Amino acid sequence: MKRLLSIINLKTFIIVGVAVASTFFSIRYDITANFPLTLIATAVIFPIVFSISGAYKRRETALNHYADLKAHGKAIFYAARDWPEKPSASAVLAIREELELLLDACRTLFMSPKRDMTDNALAVYASFSRLSRLSRTELRQKGMPAGEVSRTNQFLSKMLVSFEKIKHVFQYRTPRTLRAFADIFILLLPLLYGPYFAHLAKDYSSPYLSYIVPVLFAFVLVSLDNIQTHLENPFDQVGEDDVTINVEKFGERLRQQACDMEEC
Repeated sequence: MKRLLSIINLKTFIIVGVAVASTFFSIRYDITANFPLTLIATAVIFPIVFSISGAYKRRETALNHYADLKAHGKAIFYAARDWPEKPSASAVLAIREELELLLDACRTLFMSPKRDMTDNALAVYASFSRLSRLSRTELRQKGMPAGEVSRTNQFLSKMLVSFEKIKHVFQYRTPRTLRAFADIFILLLPLLYGPYFAHLAKDYSSPYLSYIVPVLFAFVLVSLDNIQTHLENPFDQVGEDDVTINVEKFGERLRQQACDMEEC
């Protein structure tokens, strides 16, 4: 029920009201017409389904790159913990804390409005920069071979690539003109199809049954549009299918995996 209610909003009631009012006046003044239903599929259903498909693919892309970001971050952590002959507890601690700060900065960036993206992105890049310096100060200068330090820098480079790809998913949306086109017809069709619903009402035994079709018609159109809107930004935590950046769980797992170090 919670998931069903998540796709119902004020717009749903407005469009349902428009559909019911149009049907009421069409029945009252005997205005009927047998409009083709293909217009609905062409003007609304197809654009919305296309947008939902595109938004879902963007969500899956964001998930894949988010997984890459975490995986390569853990690879740097494991390198600091396992590769040196005498692992430095301070190096493991510093890298673990910086990875948590990096993921937290990413969460802040992707959950904030796009107008704040420039400032929030600077915090992410600053965290990447500190991780890069830690490779030198906590790994290279404390005895890790240059070749292995180079490999950790490759992990860092892959994290940067994953972050940039996620940022582009956040920054760019599905075609806005297509969404505007669908929004216009979502408003117009329930109004214009009042005579069609009045035409169908002649086959119903009760006048109250005449309003079931326009209500369902409007509800389906707006619900599909709301689903697409929820998928549009996979990080805003509005829809049921959003990507959750769980910094606390990520940090807790790293702390558990560092339990053989001195500070644990």
